[in-house]
Amino acid sequence: MKVGFIGLGIMGSRMAANLQQAGHELVVYNRTQSKADELVQNGATRAELPAALAAQCDVVITMLSTPEAVEEVALGEDGFLEALPENALWVNCSTINPSFTIKMAEQATKRGLRYLDAPVSGSLVPAEKGELIFLVGGDAADVAQVQELFDIMGKETVHVGAHGTGAGMKMANNMMLAQAMATFAEALKLGTSLGISEEMLCKTLLNGPAAAPFLKLKQPKLLSRDFAPEFPLEWAHKDLHLASVTAYEQNIALPSLQAAKEVFAQVKAQGFGEEDLSAVYRAYLPEEEK
Repeated sequence: MKVGFIGLGIMGSRMAANLQQAGHELVVYNRTQSKADELVQNGATRAELPAALAAQCDVVITMLSTPEAVEEVALGEDGFLEALPENALWVNCSTINPSFTIKMAEQATKRGLRYLDAPVSGSLVPAEKGELIFLVGGDAADVAQVQELFDIMGKETVHVGAHGTGAGMKMANNMMLAQAMATFAEALKLGTSLGISEEMLCKTLLNGPAAAPFLKLKQPKLLSRDFAPEFPLEWAHKDLHLASVTAYEQNIALPSLQAAKEVFAQVKAQGFGEEDLSAVYRAYLPEEEK
């Protein structure tokens, strides 16, 4: 199966590499062309434009950062939707809001194409190891067609339901993840203000009933202040924003979401957006430790 892959950032580059190592022929596109160099050196074909990629493939996977980036490569000048052969399948792994993903599904359908929203749960290390969890919205037959690809890139596929439900599940997942990170940062701030060491707090809190496996993985970053990105803070902030947009569209109130979004916005505004989302702890550190 010749697979087109668009978006070769922290996640996409590793997902594409796993497909390549499994023997799939790849056509790749990234706006910053140098990010495709390693894949091309290992045998992938470089496309100069999204449309050029689509003309060669029956399956296209996108892994992009924002709805705007998705719309640009799909529907912009030289976008891939117009160039895909009839009945081709677009697998959109980007984290985008449900209303936007439904719009993309409609754009694909009216062109005689098929669409899956298939965002992933997991960051850099699971992407590298092929241990992502795919959260999929769309037709079961389309999921079955690319299940082999999901199995290479991930350890589990959850078919949530119709178009938009995969994106919705990812919104809920990332909202909970980011809020947990911010809450843990606040718990550390409270404890240290009372004279309890960060090490003691981490050891106790992360072995208690409220500890999530995700938070345990972030302990070394918090204690060492090494916030090298696995899931960049700016994208966590973006996901909280999209969850807020979705809450508005659904006419529901999510006040703790709004509070977390402002904390992430504060740290991003201080210039730490490209660091790991665990850098939200910087919001609670004294100036000399930031």
